[in-house]
Amino acid sequence: MAEDIRNDSLRKAALDYHEFPKPGKLEIRATKPMANGRDLARAYSPGVAEACLEIRDDPATAARYTARGNLVAVVSNGTAVLGLGNIGAAASKPVMEGKAVLFKKFANIDCFDIEVNESDPEKLADIVCALEPTFGAINLEDIKAPDCFIVEQICRARMNIPVFHDDQHGTAIVVGAAALNAMRVTGKRFEEIKLVSTGGGAAGIACLNMLLKLGVKRENVWLCDIHGLVHEGRAEDMTPQKAAFAQKTDLRTLEEAIEGADMFLGLSGPGVLRPEMVKKMAKQPVIFALANPTPEIMPDEVKAVAPDAIIATGRSDYPNQVNNVLCFPFIFRGALDVGATEINDAMQIGCIEGIAALARATTAAEVAAAYQDERMDFGPDYLIPKPFDPRLMGVVASAVAKAATESGVATKPLPDAKAYKDSLDQSVFKSALIMRPVFAAASQAERRIAFAEGEDERVLRAAQGMIEETTDKPILIGRPEVIAMRAERAGVKIRPGADFEVVNPENDSRYRQYWQAYYSLMARKGITPDLAKAILRTNTTAIGAIMVHQDHADSMICGTFGQYLWHLNYVTQILGTREHQPIGALSLMILEDGPLFVADTHVHTEPTPEQIAETVVATARHVRRFGVVPNIALCSHSEFGNLNCMTGRNMRAALEILDSQPRDFAYEGEMHIDSALTPDLRARNFPHSRLEGPANALVFAIADAASGVRNILKTKGGGLEVGPILMGMANRAHIVTPSITSRGLLNMSAIAGTPVAHYG
Repeated sequence: MAEDIRNDSLRKAALDYHEFPKPGKLEIRATKPMANGRDLARAYSPGVAEACLEIRDDPATAARYTARGNLVAVVSNGTAVLGLGNIGAAASKPVMEGKAVLFKKFANIDCFDIEVNESDPEKLADIVCALEPTFGAINLEDIKAPDCFIVEQICRARMNIPVFHDDQHGTAIVVGAAALNAMRVTGKRFEEIKLVSTGGGAAGIACLNMLLKLGVKRENVWLCDIHGLVHEGRAEDMTPQKAAFAQKTDLRTLEEAIEGADMFLGLSGPGVLRPEMVKKMAKQPVIFALANPTPEIMPDEVKAVAPDAIIATGRSDYPNQVNNVLCFPFIFRGALDVGATEINDAMQIGCIEGIAALARATTAAEVAAAYQDERMDFGPDYLIPKPFDPRLMGVVASAVAKAATESGVATKPLPDAKAYKDSLDQSVFKSALIMRPVFAAASQAERRIAFAEGEDERVLRAAQGMIEETTDKPILIGRPEVIAMRAERAGVKIRPGADFEVVNPENDSRYRQYWQAYYSLMARKGITPDLAKAILRTNTTAIGAIMVHQDHADSMICGTFGQYLWHLNYVTQILGTREHQPIGALSLMILEDGPLFVADTHVHTEPTPEQIAETVVATARHVRRFGVVPNIALCSHSEFGNLNCMTGRNMRAALEILDSQPRDFAYEGEMHIDSALTPDLRARNFPHSRLEGPANALVFAIADAASGVRNILKTKGGGLEVGPILMGMANRAHIVTPSITSRGLLNMSAIAGTPVAHYG
């Protein structure tokens, strides 16, 4: 009964997901303005004729003037949909829409799903071929075997764009990558293994052909289907694709063929491989049981009889999920970007090698955030990356584009493979491009960065990123045994003592020195020796600040939990001097149309005009650190003197302070946010503004407004935050917020790692 209720609940949730708030999973949006008659005249008649004539004269320019160069068709006739079978074209549409969404999510490729009521493979191929003027590539999906072989063969022969049957080749590529790493783990060689496979459909045959290209010998491949072993002389349910793997043997069953096998590859159905069969396999068998939703054998059944087995399934609730999303978005990304005319063997092998190499590299922080309960370091339980690994785009797409260029099928050959990979990485790590000057400056010196919350897994991953990407040295404050345990659990390769320094609040030789230093600073501010001792034993923010004060660290980062002003209190107590006081908190919001800086989000709740002016000057200094020319708007409820409210008065007074000295940056105020960001509107309201173009930094009269804008941009505007950056403390301390990610902490460590000479 409970299981029935749970299943009904899941079914309703899935249906609601597809129906609300609007039916389906995707929509079409215009990428050009359509606000007035002039826009429409360029989008359609008469302006559209100019683009038409250009394409008529040179069809290749369709990629310049239309979306064709970034547009893929997902085509199916619904004859082999997931594990549902021949459910028809219309019923396949939710799956094809889902595929289209994955293209967009993972590789920013636009996609139309096309469901065709045509069961004749040759007629279906004719329909697909007729679509070539619309699309840059074709993804065939969920077409039954052997029809899928016929459709793909015809389309590839007649079309001059990539045609890729994902059920075949996408599966084969991911299986190839997992098998490549499985061989590395076991120490076996493709040329020597015995491989037994079940399932003679499209995916199974494609996987076998791919494994042959990787080195498996055809005579060592034993293929079984529902009728038993494929052998010479068998007539029942044979196809040319199966016949290519027929063995000359008296064996007839899977149970007979499995004897001594090094690898089992299942793309068939549930329960096909039994535990007693696994016992007959070679030592440390590799078992890929990929039937969905129930595999050929469950992993716990395998482990019960072969504890040393390496197992992969098609399910997300077990390690080593063979998931086509590791491949298809990125192989299309690379193919489209170089204008490939096909997806050839070299491109597929490049894809395999890229995926396999990525699993052997350190796990990205973003991946760990998505899979918090799993350990992800290369080995038997981590043969291939996770689908949400953001490095897949750069590694796989660049490998595909490079292979297309080198094999001669690229119409726009790749001039610089590294630059292309960098651009792909930047499209995923939205902070990468604007953070480049900061990381470059940070690489010029070795600064010691103390993390107050050193036991936090996000900090551990940021520390590993620091070691890999910068010359800075992380110092983690926390209990060594806890840090080591959490690093091990998270699959983080760095270890305390060996790769980074640990300050143990419970037992550090400098404890006496630290509490006495704190007491000397606070003795006339109500702190007793006993209280100083307690604070320096339990308060990691105070410990980090004292480390910087004592020159045992160059900068500190705190705030992954707790309230901002609580941390600020200790930072100011210990590191605040006459020259260095907190001026404001600046957040860099990385948006689709460029960076936007917001201040003061945390330090001064209701700043005075003098504090606002200081914030503006400091903001200009920090904006330049990112290679951006400051264009600062002073924002308030009042606009150019039209209201006599508190925020307006304070902003006007701050403007007078700024105007009292020459400034080397552009600023203007007071104004509304829309005027700051919309030059045309600002010009109508105040034609003589000193700003040119949209503002790239907004300074607010109250923290509530600044913080509200920052949070709206983060949660609803798709903005990625770098910060908050604590201005005024000479780069000796930064206080983040609890929502920060590992990547955000890595960015902040680069900011903290920038020498003061570069800091400005």
